[in-house]
Amino acid sequence: MIASDPSDEALAALAGGGDERAFSQLVARHKEGLYRLLRRYTGDSDEAYEAVHEAFIAAWTALGRYDTARSFGPWLRTIAINKARDRGRRMAVRRFFFGGGEDDLASAIDPGQAADDALQQRQAMSLLDQTVARLPDALKAPLLLTAFEGLSHHEAAAILGISAKSIETRVYRARKALAASLDPTVLRGP
Repeated sequence: MIASDPSDEALAALAGGGDERAFSQLVARHKEGLYRLLRRYTGDSDEAYEAVHEAFIAAWTALGRYDTARSFGPWLRTIAINKARDRGRRMAVRRFFFGGGEDDLASAIDPGQAADDALQQRQAMSLLDQTVARLPDALKAPLLLTAFEGLSHHEAAAILGISAKSIETRVYRARKALAASLDPTVLRGP
């Protein structure tokens, strides 16, 4: 029996015992956040969707090893980032052997905007997503976890297995790299 609003950790304990409904609740709670994180990480909406799917499959199979004394969200994000990295390596090998180009990125656009403004916003978001996706993994993951997911340096450090000071340094370097790569007038618009 699932309580009316159980914690992630309680649901994970139930799911670890084979309760599929509990796991479904965890998926419902975390799928959108993981998708946003991985979309920015990969720079590709389809790749992000596939990586989220793989992350939940991996989480389901690893629930027996999950320590409910730890927070579930960071544990799941760690799995998701690892799955995105794995997919990225596989895609790099495929591109090396078979060639291929980059896919266009889909961006959320406010339907109330004028068409020109919406197009400009879409282009700016696409440029930002592509630039973030090209950052080295060592810089990309800390930036996404802190700046886009709102985690503290300590929380991001726990997910990535490095010190909070390393997170701070890598976020600084990532922002510096983004600033050097992006034309501020493109992001601001007219």
